[in-house]
Amino acid sequence: MFFTKLSQNYIELLENNEYYDITIEVGEDPNVKFFRAHMNILCARSPYLRRNLAANKKNNDNVLTNIKLSNILPETFQIILRYIYGGILSLNGQDASSILKILLAADELLLQELIDYLQNYLIENESQWMEQHFELIHRTSFQFTSLTVIQQFCTNLMVKSPHKIFKSLDFTSLPEKSLVQLIKRDDLQMKEIEVWEHVLKWGIAQNLTLLEDHNTWSDNDFKTMENTLQYCIPFIRFFCLSSIEFSQKVRPYQKLFKRQLYEDLLSSYLEPNIVSTENILLPRRVNDSKFVNNLIISQIFKWIDKKVIIDNKFSIFRELYLPYKLELLLRGSRDGFTPKKFHTLCDNKPNTVIFIKVKGTEEIIGGYNPLKWESSETWGETKDSFIFIFKNNNNLVKDAIISNVKNKHHAIYFSKVRGPYFGVDLIVRAPNESADYNEYRCRNNHYERRLKDTEDTFLAEDYEVYQIIGK
Repeated sequence: MFFTKLSQNYIELLENNEYYDITIEVGEDPNVKFFRAHMNILCARSPYLRRNLAANKKNNDNVLTNIKLSNILPETFQIILRYIYGGILSLNGQDASSILKILLAADELLLQELIDYLQNYLIENESQWMEQHFELIHRTSFQFTSLTVIQQFCTNLMVKSPHKIFKSLDFTSLPEKSLVQLIKRDDLQMKEIEVWEHVLKWGIAQNLTLLEDHNTWSDNDFKTMENTLQYCIPFIRFFCLSSIEFSQKVRPYQKLFKRQLYEDLLSSYLEPNIVSTENILLPRRVNDSKFVNNLIISQIFKWIDKKVIIDNKFSIFRELYLPYKLELLLRGSRDGFTPKKFHTLCDNKPNTVIFIKVKGTEEIIGGYNPLKWESSETWGETKDSFIFIFKNNNNLVKDAIISNVKNKHHAIYFSKVRGPYFGVDLIVRAPNESADYNEYRCRNNHYERRLKDTEDTFLAEDYEVYQIIGK
């Protein structure tokens, strides 16, 4: 409660140069400056300076201790020194490049509080500059292990716009850690075959003796490449590739794979029913959802367009049906869980699909409404709505249930005190329009099939509403 006065007193001590017992030489010729400071304060605030000073204590002849910080600019250290003494950080008038230099100096001095603050400051206030200087930011962040927040910012940017980013930097210069972080993401916006091709290109670039033509590789060359890609291969979704992609782009590199993996991959094309899908990575998400993958979306679109679904556990990975786009209208964790917010964001929007992530399970429950949502306290009539449940993402064909409307006059109920309401078969409601939903429930009345074995209420971890664009 008295920190302001304390900070002021310590800043005065710094500025008055009283009782100092150490000098710090900062910078390199010709830009060098000497600072006077107090050893106890520096030791208490910076682990790096404490270790440095432990080996440079004042001699018995009262000669002042002097240390050098050649990697830091004097003007940068001046700002950090005020932070060390008074907990004050003034970034007014500092451009993004200067703030980055302060961040790197804080990293060298092991000032974790300052590191955390400046990373978030740059992302919140200088994200456009960071995108324009992406190669610098990315390269720098992965040179410093403590800059994990900026590393994540870079990975997120690459995930959203991989082709744009790859054009702006030398992709093959990515550190292995950065590449692995990128390709393991479910939301990487690239075709899987392109991910594999980029990984191959990166691997070749790490071995200067390897030619691009794999036909020239010896067994030792393949072994070298296998070792190079050992942390990347597990995150490629090979089982999602088409048979042509497998034949042309994967089979020539079969020596890179563990024998069992390659045999399972080959069998998935020749004898799909004998291969387990239990540990297979699902296709990446090319949508904004936090929990709905492309397999589910493909299945929904097939149901909407009444497409015949092939009961082949690998065909659902490789033959995705995605003729439309989804536009996110509402996400509960972002926008709230009230009927008022639902109707504000979703009324007058036709062709919507609702996904509810059931808390504590893998279940995703939802429904499709071709009509426009209203707040009219009336029934909506349609023969094309349906509700559904996906019980397990790895067994969509086996476990998914679709329940088509059987009483078209009671397909959808519109009410300002209810959220998405399909007959009385999928219920989402609250005590009033401004209160959070307190009832999620499945029954069997106006739709053909029961989604859950019980009519007990369940809890929602999150829910999303999308409008289908192009329908």
